[in-house]
Amino acid sequence: MAQQDALRILIADDHAVVRRGLIEILTEAFPGIECGEAGNAPEVMHALRDGRWDILMLDITMPGRSGVEILKDVRGTHPAMPVLVLSVHPEDQYAMRVLKAGAWGYLTKDAAPQELVQAVRRVMSGGKYVSDSLADRLVRGVRGGLDMPLHANLSDREDEIMRMIASGLTVSDIAEQLSLSVKTISTYRARVLVKMGMRTNADLTRYAIENQLVQ
Repeated sequence: MAQQDALRILIADDHAVVRRGLIEILTEAFPGIECGEAGNAPEVMHALRDGRWDILMLDITMPGRSGVEILKDVRGTHPAMPVLVLSVHPEDQYAMRVLKAGAWGYLTKDAAPQELVQAVRRVMSGGKYVSDSLADRLVRGVRGGLDMPLHANLSDREDEIMRMIASGLTVSDIAEQLSLSVKTISTYRARVLVKMGMRTNADLTRYAIENQLVQ
């Protein structure tokens, strides 16, 4: 890992205002830091190919390929790259999934600036970052005391499609956005319904709203 005065962080978020805010926080905390910016999956992968980065700070909700998919791509091309995932979603919705996918940490966007700095320092030192509440959940999960939600059993793609259905998108809409066939999306939808023990899109929507999976 590079020394602190040479720290280089690639910030991947589709909102320029968010990227600017993160850069301001990081610049104040780490004098001499260099920050790169990416707004979508192709920009992330291009920046990783053409530059040396110490940390990738990745938003989970990106246009086109989701943050989880980008994370998997990064793990394939840059297996040693520390990735700190940022999200508007509460920890209990995505943290377990992204940590299993290879992230070094998970942080919600409403976290205090000092928590962001703490997470970066932890990752810089070669450690993994989770909040105290998530650490407690992980311990209870290992001990078998954690009741996992229904959607935790879905694959990453199934989870993504479930959320899109719950957001009101049709099978055709989803197929177009993900560049997949309508038949493929219909198959995923059927799997989701079976795994979650539900029968209709309305059931999925109700569940997603109750569990704050969609806005």
